[in-house]
Amino acid sequence: MEYATSAHSCCCGCGEEVVTPFTPTDWKMTFDGETISLHPSIGNWTLKCRSHYVIDRGKVVEAGPWSDEQVESERSRDRAAKARFYGQSPTVEPFAQPAPPKATPGFWRRLWSHISGRF
Repeated sequence: MEYATSAHSCCCGCGEEVVTPFTPTDWKMTFDGETISLHPSIGNWTLKCRSHYVIDRGKVVEAGPWSDEQVESERSRDRAAKARFYGQSPTVEPFAQPAPPKATPGFWRRLWSHISGRF
């Protein structure tokens, strides 16, 4: 509670440590006097196992895999929720677009440029 986080071994058994911060826009822990619940689900998208589960009243409930598109959509939603809560403009990360290829001048244009001195 002092650090407002939960740490546990990944529930898939891979042994990786999973840390869930308790903030208004992240996870919430509920203790009913006997068991603990963590909500929302825990998606370990950066781990090799990519496990996804909920801890509900001390039991692990598998939540099923997510596609890369679903993960990115949730990350975008999470960034926007944090920006709204903390009073910042959500940052939109532009899609990287390759620069259009430069057209290579044809033979006659290159020859004319060479003859006329316009390199």
